Amino acid sequence: MNLEELRVHINALDQTILNAFSERMEYCRQVALYKQENGLPIFQGDREKEIIRRIRTQAPDGLQDYSAVLFQNLIDMSKYLQYRELHKDVKPYQFKTLQLNPASVACQGTAGANAETAAKQIFGQDCQPQFLSGFADVFAAVQNGDVQFGVIPVENSTAGSVVQAYDLMDKYNFYINQTTTVEITNCLAVRPGTALENIREVFSHPQALSQCSEFIRNHALHPHKYSNTATAAWMVANSEEPFAAICSENCAQLYGLEILRKAISDYVPNYTRFICISKELLLPENADRISVMLKLPHEEGSLYRLLSKFLIGGMNLLKLESRPIRNGSFEVIFYLDFTGNIHDPDISALLSELSETLEYFKFLGNYSEI
Repeated sequence: MNLEELRVHINALDQTILNAFSERMEYCRQVALYKQENGLPIFQGDREKEIIRRIRTQAPDGLQDYSAVLFQNLIDMSKYLQYRELHKDVKPYQFKTLQLNPASVACQGTAGANAETAAKQIFGQDCQPQFLSGFADVFAAVQNGDVQFGVIPVENSTAGSVVQAYDLMDKYNFYINQTTTVEITNCLAVRPGTALENIREVFSHPQALSQCSEFIRNHALHPHKYSNTATAAWMVANSEEPFAAICSENCAQLYGLEILRKAISDYVPNYTRFICISKELLLPENADRISVMLKLPHEEGSLYRLLSKFLIGGMNLLKLESRPIRNGSFEVIFYLDFTGNIHDPDISALLSELSETLEYFKFLGNYSEI
């Protein structure tokens, strides 16, 4: 046979496969209704394993793995269809409409911190946030009800994720309700009259030090981690030593520091994204981004199978982050951001499936960008 004749046969087989696929999915939909009527769970792990074992046994030599992947995808699509059928009118989470209260906001650091700028972008310029010493203190204040909202940095366009913030997300109970992006204008600030050639030690938050690593290296400075860019500026302003701080220009002016160099970030422009968190699930009217945390089975294809669900549901995956579970196991927790709104039946089905089938799943919120 020539190429065109071969393609004719393939096209005919494709139609046969499509017809069989459509028929199989309809039977799966009916199975979902039967399970609903009889109180049976959609996820039945033993049944899935039995199917894959049977397919491997029946597959031609050399095609066992191909066949297993094909039918595993069919099973995953069937489950998703069943969850969508049974959850199309279900609201997976109870929530309230977001109403911003600028009088009850906490962030880490002190006056002049980039987190304060983020809070003012979210709540308005009259917002006067309560300053706490660490990220954990902000999470705890929100969880305990001491404040209604907290503002936390989560990622920078140059230095990447703020790992301390992600590590704390598993420990505290909260929901994300807004995000905002702040342009970071890192500068080198000193007490007035201090010359650059006399500076050896520079202090700032680890993210800021990372963002300005080339400047620090080129000027042979010794970087020192500090809890916050603003607290580092305050320390330099109150020190008798010829120290320098990396902070924002506004922060330097606030503490009476002299700016020796502006725009010292490795890459300009430089941005940091902040999340606004609350104890209750609060949704803005235009919520279009969802965040979750989850743990996948330590087996072949588990990440691939997870990602395929977003493709089937037409959701754009915006971020995929992994952090180690600190128990010596080398296993990780995944953090995912993706487009969508929990009112969407596809989203509702996905969240329901993940929460019911995974060993660990945490819904972090549905929110929008300010």
